[in-house]
Amino acid sequence: MTDLAGRVQAATKPEFAGLTIGILGGTGDQGRGLARRLAMAGHQVIIGSRDAARAAAAAAALGGDLLSGRVNHEAATEAGVVIAAVPWDGHRDLLAALARPLAGKIVIDCVNPMGFDSRGAYPLRVPEGSAAEQAAAVLPDSTVVGAFHHVPAGLLLDPAVETVDMDVLVLGDVRAATDLVIAMAGEIPGMRGIYGGRLRNCGQVEALTANLVSINRRYAAHAGIRVTGV
Repeated sequence: MTDLAGRVQAATKPEFAGLTIGILGGTGDQGRGLARRLAMAGHQVIIGSRDAARAAAAAAALGGDLLSGRVNHEAATEAGVVIAAVPWDGHRDLLAALARPLAGKIVIDCVNPMGFDSRGAYPLRVPEGSAAEQAAAVLPDSTVVGAFHHVPAGLLLDPAVETVDMDVLVLGDVRAATDLVIAMAGEIPGMRGIYGGRLRNCGQVEALTANLVSINRRYAAHAGIRVTGV
């Protein structure tokens, strides 16, 4: 490890032992994948859904004592940090409805506004600039961080994959919050969190996912990103 890499690693390990993580829309592939890996790292994880039975079934299917299922409102209320992994078309409405239980908490937004047509995936324009900025607009009392946009759900869910060898760009306006999410990413073997700038830079990060989808379809791969020189 280089001196620079050591300083980066040392600067991104805040204490958050015993952290409970809630995942809104956690029954989708991305939500379940993150739930699985974070529970493997030792965190209590609450999978949220509009349907309590569906959430409980998803948690039971993943297995382990650290996973449970609740409706989204309960996940938002009981968790200390919350990940928004909801479908884009319900993103604004769900977060706005949960503004009160999410107040004072870090909300990690990993939503990628994308469309699909006969030519493939393409990014959707968001009036606020990005999904993360939209989340910040409807959650004025929360601290929003953008992260986990480019991690293929298939890798997270695959029990044969022991290490997820890619970097996660973490964006936000509050240093303590981005440091915590960087450390959280680093708990998943093979993964590394990298500070990617202020929340206003999330638009191009979310849009890049459409390029990765195109790469993965062409090459039948699970491509991610690596940042060199850090």
